[in-house]
Amino acid sequence: MKTEHVWFRKVSGLSLYLLVLGLLVFGCGESGRLSHGVSTGLLAESLRAEATQIVREGLADDDPRVRANAIEVVASTRQAELMGEVRLLLRDEYVPVRFSAALAVGDTRYSLARSDVAQLLKDENENVRIAAAYAMDKLGAGGGMDLVRKAIESRDLSVRANAALLLGKSADRSAVKLLYWAMRDDNSDDKVRLNAAEAIARLGDEEIFRKLWAMLISAYADDRVMGVAAMGALGTVQARDVLLTMLDDDVVEVRLAAAEQLGKFGDISGEEKVLEVFTGGLTEVQDSEGLERVNRWAALAIGEIGTERLAGYLPGLLKNESKFVRMAAAKAVFRCLLRKHIGR
Repeated sequence: MKTEHVWFRKVSGLSLYLLVLGLLVFGCGESGRLSHGVSTGLLAESLRAEATQIVREGLADDDPRVRANAIEVVASTRQAELMGEVRLLLRDEYVPVRFSAALAVGDTRYSLARSDVAQLLKDENENVRIAAAYAMDKLGAGGGMDLVRKAIESRDLSVRANAALLLGKSADRSAVKLLYWAMRDDNSDDKVRLNAAEAIARLGDEEIFRKLWAMLISAYADDRVMGVAAMGALGTVQARDVLLTMLDDDVVEVRLAAAEQLGKFGDISGEEKVLEVFTGGLTEVQDSEGLERVNRWAALAIGEIGTERLAGYLPGLLKNESKFVRMAAAKAVFRCLLRKHIGR
């Protein structure tokens, strides 16, 4: 639940127009043909409304994993109109949902939920307490991150891993020393080490590059995916160059993760790797579970790359049978429409 970068390539105003036009008026499926004669403004609102409805349904879903995923989409794309519904989930019965909701309040600085988050400082679960402390710090309350700093030494490794995540999001470079300790401590597990490494990268410490490189040459695809995300968080020219090499990885999820991170740099080199998912060039994915993962990664990559060709596949992804794919597509829609307003 994982973006400040240096943009190496900016999309021109004309390309932005074509991106939004393609996103809004391509039909579902793989035809890639434009339908003319409809107001792009109306279509933009229609597409945004569909994405919003998907996320809104996710926030109310019976599955806590879906609720947590929906919260992340709201926070990462700054969908302020949905934060009132996220606020209600601060009282959810499931710890990961309360944690995600508190994190979202902090990331969006949603001050209307300040009193609700303050109550979570007394939550029975330490993961929720440190997320609440992080949120209170973002809302201007002093001393909130002291609790998170202490949590990095917790014997509970889930708490330690989440503390590393929060420290990485804090923008406090003085936390780097603590994160290196957590990464090297014998009692830390892989999740702690990976979270700590990405947090160090997010805080801009370039000494972490060698550790991230080691993750990228791991025999395990999951490690490589996490290494790709961390390289993206590091955001240096060197990190970008390494990400380009990951477009040739043997595992499609790794290639798509690299395409997504490069998109955050403003680099569309991964476009063809994403297109393979839809044009029949992909042969290694056979089972439905694997296809779901690939579609999800592809949607996330589209949201960051945002070219006309790729955006045309979002309407179909919004109607995918998987809730998680639909959620990723909704996030991509928000990212593409946001780019129209702020430029890249």
